[in-house]
Amino acid sequence: MQVEQPKLLELESFGTELNVAVIGASGGIGNALADQLGECPSVSNVYCFSRSAPKRVHNKRHWTNIDLTAEHSIAGAAAHVKRSAGELHLVIVATGVLHDGVTLKPEKSWGDLNGPSMQMAFQVNTIGPALVAKHFLPLLVKNRKAIFAALSARIGSIQDNHLGGWYAYRASKAALNMIIKSLSLELARRNPNAVCVGLHPGTVDTALSKPFQSGVAQRRLFSASQSTRHLLNVLDDLGPQDSGNVYAWDGSRVPS
Repeated sequence: MQVEQPKLLELESFGTELNVAVIGASGGIGNALADQLGECPSVSNVYCFSRSAPKRVHNKRHWTNIDLTAEHSIAGAAAHVKRSAGELHLVIVATGVLHDGVTLKPEKSWGDLNGPSMQMAFQVNTIGPALVAKHFLPLLVKNRKAIFAALSARIGSIQDNHLGGWYAYRASKAALNMIIKSLSLELARRNPNAVCVGLHPGTVDTALSKPFQSGVAQRRLFSASQSTRHLLNVLDDLGPQDSGNVYAWDGSRVPS
């Protein structure tokens, strides 16, 4: 089965003159998101945040350093956007950690569990995005469509867990999904036009998935550009009624 090619990015449902923020813009998916959003005619400004500068910076892309493990850094990033743009129409948290090539790696059994690795996974995959939401959700525009999205993963679905293992990554993404659900309920009261969702990008050819690609069918291994175009088109189709859920690259809802 061939994967249908995503349509050209237009973001028609958001309107025009959009200000967007990408947290984690130097990673494989984050950089592709910033590139495609920067090329979208309806986007005016792309605020890129990451620990290292992204490969491309141009008149639409504005880069600022951020440390997702330090709340003062996240608060400073939000303050920078508020001074520069005032409001945002789209925020995407494109950060995540599965392994570090040294000590952090997916657990094959419970005997592999250790506290420091679990703490690292939760710090990056759960706590960081939650704190970004704390400081960036108030910046979402209130009189038109706006979305806060964070990269999650199908592996964080409790219902879809039939293999076990990968304890820290699964648990940290499941926790992120719960954060997203709770955020969506409060957001609905504060900003009824806004949406808060998780996104499953599929298996993407990035450093995160590189050691685990051998069993993935070629047609299911996406380039970062292909995956992000799918994800942005999914966001274009979502409305307030979809808030609180996690959606895959093909638009299907990931079970909780």
